[in-house]
Formats: sequence, structure tokens, C-alpha cells
Amino acid sequence: MKDFTTTEAQRKASRKWEENNKERNRYLSARRQARSFIRKYATEEDLKELEDMIGEKRNQLK
Repeated sequence: MKDFTTTEAQRKASRKWEENNKERNRYLSARRQARSFIRKYATEEDLKELEDMIGEKRNQLK
């Protein structure tokens, strides 16, 4: 048996939230991945491309 730092009730509640909030969970995961990519791997060229994409998205949202 594994020793968990959280209770079984908390793990069950977390699984239930994830099941009931799939879209929100997907959004949060994608946001974490994007931030991690920018912090760890992005080159100057990547950053320029992302800036262009952000500008286009901002115009779409207006």
C-alpha cells in the first residue's frame, strides 16, 4: 500500500472535480504547458511568432 499525503476522500473529490470539469481542466493543462514552453524552451524566433499570434487573437476578441 502506498503512503499518500492526501486522504482518500480528497483524492476522490479531486477525481470527481476533474470528471465534472473536463473543459476547465483541459484549459488549465494547456495554459501550464504554454507557460512552461515559453519559460524553458522558446527561442527568439518562437517568441516573435507567439507575439504575432497573440496580436491576431486579441484582434479577434475585440
